[in-house]
Amino acid sequence: MIQTLTPKAMRLVRTLPAFLGIGTVAVALLAVPAAGQSGDGETTPPDPATVMLMPGDGLQIGIWREPDLSGEFIVDEHGNVTLPLLGAVYVAGIPIDTVRAQLIEAYRVDLRNPSITIRPLRRIYVLGDVNRPGLQALDPTLSLAGAVAIAGGSSPLGDLRRLTIIRDGRELGTDLGPEMDLLSVGIMSGDQIFVGRRSWWERNAPFVTSTVLGVAGIVVAILR
Repeated sequence: MIQTLTPKAMRLVRTLPAFLGIGTVAVALLAVPAAGQSGDGETTPPDPATVMLMPGDGLQIGIWREPDLSGEFIVDEHGNVTLPLLGAVYVAGIPIDTVRAQLIEAYRVDLRNPSITIRPLRRIYVLGDVNRPGLQALDPTLSLAGAVAIAGGSSPLGDLRRLTIIRDGRELGTDLGPEMDLLSVGIMSGDQIFVGRRSWWERNAPFVTSTVLGVAGIVVAILR
């Protein structure tokens, strides 16, 4: 036997498609993979030997058994770093492996068979929705996600799919994936990596979806 619906029930039936439509969209959006997570995800790692220092960069030097000669030094506006025993040494625009070889030769004057490790650093501001925003000294072979991790990671509102590089107030980078390295995207000291905020929908989807499905359940129960 076919049951006749009351006028009130008929009104609820008319509104049900709209509610179910919202719920369907919510479920569909939640099922879509995050941007940047598709594909094989393979990237070619940068060659550290190709890194060159520029004014404003940092240079981390470690000399075995010589803690007083080791440390982090800043490349000045003329492209020099001022080092213990050596004074001003020009390093800008020189491959990092060549800089290391030159330092070994220079320190041989005062040290016997010096063992030296060096690491270039880009001094970059990591800002936006991160837990510890501020200036960070970062290895240029590091990924953008790694840079954000050093800044304490993204906040609960942050979205690694919304990364922007800013230089002198201008946005430089677009479509930046968190797996991209600083060297490949052309990061320079003084640049900013800005972590954007997740959209309103992404932040509120679970609540909206649960509310819509709850209302839909009530409507269905009334119609039974």
